Amino acid sequence: MKTTKKLAALLLALCMALALCACSSGDSTPTPTAAPSEAGEPSAAPSAEASEPAQGGAAFTTVEEGKLTMSTNAAFPPYEMTTDSGDFEGIDVEIAAAIAEKLGLELDILDTDFDSALLAVNQGKSDMVMAGVSVTDDRLLVMDFSDTYATGIQVVIVKEGSDVTLDNLGEKMIGVQKGTTGWQYCTDDYGEEHVTAYDNGLTAVQALVSGKVDCVVIDNAPAQEFVKANDGLAILDTEYANEDYSIGVDKGNAALLDAINGALKELIADGTVQQIIDKYIPAN
Repeated sequence: MKTTKKLAALLLALCMALALCACSSGDSTPTPTAAPSEAGEPSAAPSAEASEPAQGGAAFTTVEEGKLTMSTNAAFPPYEMTTDSGDFEGIDVEIAAAIAEKLGLELDILDTDFDSALLAVNQGKSDMVMAGVSVTDDRLLVMDFSDTYATGIQVVIVKEGSDVTLDNLGEKMIGVQKGTTGWQYCTDDYGEEHVTAYDNGLTAVQALVSGKVDCVVIDNAPAQEFVKANDGLAILDTEYANEDYSIGVDKGNAALLDAINGALKELIADGTVQQIIDKYIPAN
C-alpha cells in the first residue's frame, strides 16, 4: 500500500515537472511576428523621401513633361517682346524663366494674341498665362490667379498738342488692345461706339499715329516704350486706372498654382522679381 502510494506520488511529481517544462518551453520560443514587426516599421513611419514629392512640387503636371509652358502676347514691352533675333525677353519672360527654374522645369513660350493667350490655359495649350494680366471678376470665373508680382497703371497716349483729356474721353475715339482691362474699362465707361479694339498695343498706337483714333488707353510701361519709339506722342499726366498683375492658370488647377505661388514667393523675398522689374523699368 505504501509502495503504491509512493509510486503514485512519484508519477504525480513527474507529471507536474513535465507540465512545468512544457510551460517554460512555450514562453521561451520566439514568436513568428518579431521579425515582420521590424520589417514593418518603415510603413508605419513614412520616410522623408516619400513625402518630398508633394513638398517639392512633383504633385502637379504640365502640358508637356519637363516644361512649363507660358502663353503670352509678345507685343507688350517691357513685359514681353521679341528681340531682333526672334527670341523673347521682358519682365514676364524673365520672371517666368525664374519660376520654371525653381520648379526644375524648362520654360516654353507660346506667343499669340492676348485673347488667345488667356484661352490657352483653359484649352490645355499652356500651363499659365503672363501678359500683364490683371484679375477681373469675369476672368475669375474661368481662371485662378497667383499672388501679385507687379503693379500696372493704365494711361492715355495722345498726339502732342491734342485736346484730349480724361474729362472728354467719352467724346473721342479710343484705341485699346483687344481683351485687355483697358478695353473693358473704356467700353464700360464710354460705350463700345467710342472704342476700337486692336490685336496688340503696337497696332493701336499705329492707328493713333495715322489718325484713325484720338488716343490709346494702355498700361504705362508699354506706353512709355511706344512714346519713345514714335515722335509726336505724349502721355497724359493723369492716370486712368491702377491694377495689379498676376499669373493665370486653369480654374481648379490648385497643385500648379500652389507650386507657382511657392516659387514666386521665394523670388519676391530674395529680391529677384524687383531686380528684373528694375532692369526694364529703371527707377526715376
